[in-house]
Amino acid sequence: MQKNLYLIIILFSLTSCYTYQVKKQVDPVTDNKQESKMNAALVNTTSIPLKSTIAEPQNPNAQQTPVPINIQEKLVPNKNFRINVEGKSYKIIVDRWEKDSLVAHSIHNPKKILKFHKNQINSEKIAEKRFSKPLSDIITITAYAAIGVGIYLLLR
Repeated sequence: MQKNLYLIIILFSLTSCYTYQVKKQVDPVTDNKQESKMNAALVNTTSIPLKSTIAEPQNPNAQQTPVPINIQEKLVPNKNFRINVEGKSYKIIVDRWEKDSLVAHSIHNPKKILKFHKNQINSEKIAEKRFSKPLSDIITITAYAAIGVGIYLLLR
């Protein structure tokens, strides 16, 4: 019983609340559809026609092209990222941009300098290291429960 408890405590102490998360882009097509539905609901609920105050989309059936992702704006210096370069995943800290090349170093080996051209980097799989609130909450609740069980077992 105690060996399992020690193993669980060690595993929780090694767990990090920081995870790599890919930023999701806002789809302008779905936003326009939601805005047009809200405008239609406003027109239907009011008794006075509001055509002059509500601007309707000029061409609702037109497909908007997605905004291209600028890798140089995403990968800013002095931040941790996980990038995918030609099928291989790297955890890096960005140092700087030299024209079209990214200069970075590995997280686990700071002396190892990595250089990648911006066309080699898969822009859809750039994940930034961020604090994960749900994971933090789970670890906190589990720690409180373990402390409560420990106190109960000591008093029993």
